[in-house]
Amino acid sequence: MSHREHIEETLDAIDRSDLNAFITVNYDGARQQAAEADTGELDGRLAGISVGIKDAISTKGLRTTCASQMLEHYVPPYDAFVIRRLHEEGAVLIGKTNMDEFSMGASTETSFFGPCKNPWDLNCVPGGSSGGSAASVAAQEADLALGSDTGGSIRCPASFCGVVGLKPTYGRVSRSGLVSYGNSMEQIGPIARTVKACAVLFEIIAGYDPADSTSLDTPVPRCASSLADDIAGLKIGVPIDFFGEGVDPAVENATRDAIDVLEDLGARATETSMSSLKYALSAYYVQAMSEASSNLARYCGIIYGHRVQRDHDWHRTFSENRASGFGKEVKRRVLLGTYALSAGYYDKYYLKALKARTLISADFQKAFKQYDALIAPTMPFVAFKIGEKIEDPLSLYKVDINTVPVNLANVPSLSVPCGRKGRLPIGMQIIGDKLKEALLFNIAWQFERNTEFNKYAK
Repeated sequence: MSHREHIEETLDAIDRSDLNAFITVNYDGARQQAAEADTGELDGRLAGISVGIKDAISTKGLRTTCASQMLEHYVPPYDAFVIRRLHEEGAVLIGKTNMDEFSMGASTETSFFGPCKNPWDLNCVPGGSSGGSAASVAAQEADLALGSDTGGSIRCPASFCGVVGLKPTYGRVSRSGLVSYGNSMEQIGPIARTVKACAVLFEIIAGYDPADSTSLDTPVPRCASSLADDIAGLKIGVPIDFFGEGVDPAVENATRDAIDVLEDLGARATETSMSSLKYALSAYYVQAMSEASSNLARYCGIIYGHRVQRDHDWHRTFSENRASGFGKEVKRRVLLGTYALSAGYYDKYYLKALKARTLISADFQKAFKQYDALIAPTMPFVAFKIGEKIEDPLSLYKVDINTVPVNLANVPSLSVPCGRKGRLPIGMQIIGDKLKEALLFNIAWQFERNTEFNKYAK
């Protein structure tokens, strides 16, 4: 099959789909890129391979909305660093994937363009905020995808949709061109149907970028070529704190069964405890909302963004633009973040959150002195019904309980399918020390090749 034929089949699958996984489909661009791959004008490791791009990542000439009315018509004049890397490797950008508005959510229900659906059950959410990216890969509407992860936004939908997703070490992948939500925690990362494909995509997008002040100037490991390394004798920690109240017994059992598989392959697993994790959820939301309050201040409709077509004084115009341009969840987080940063409350909330983050980071570093990697459920339960939690913000925030500690500690974590509850996938996350992505991929690959949980939805 030619690259053009493959891309036509993919575009047809998107057109026939009920998932609502894409906000913008790159019909003309994708066809042109596929044709160039067929003639050899485009070459590289991803020549002719379709990649879905989370709609928070800037793509030159292709609409980037962040799933918000505020940026409904925004077309960036430049490509993000990761997009330039994809072009260099001949990738076909198939389109911009659906997401929670400004990456704020765990279900892709807060999108201005309507909720995305789970390929395994159209009545369920795909997870979020990178739900469209994971759903499109699971349903073969894209070969690969990019997401971003501030508190679990790659790993959550990877778990719910039964695909592989990596939250890299903070600074491993440039954030240049990523629309910011929580600067100190967010990372762009790869999503794929197999561990090896995910590893290849990570190798391509990782690397130093002088345009990003947080970018790490360190060599990128050849993860895909080291997948055959033996894991015999590997020390794995199993923090009991990730298996607490609210974790579905089916999820716990699947994760522990997965650990048994790794032990059968020669790894040694031991239970441990990380007492500071009880502070993680509250510390994360105080800090993330505070950063969101600052980052989203630029969207006022005066310089750019959605603008109400009425002439008032500056204050009223500013307020009306933001009131109509942002959705309910974004406004909630901006208000809470502004409150946490306000005079008299900064020390009470934001400063305490930073101190808790320091404790959590120290707990992870202590754990990695004893263990090569940590294993935990990615999500406490399988995908829930659309509409089930969206009107209960606290319930929805609790979805992130097992993923946010990783972002606070700035360490990498890889979610890989490890089981099913009925038809719905279950994911486990493999957590490593900073810059240990190659080890995580190898553990996941050893698990994947000895199980059959990486079967995609169609």
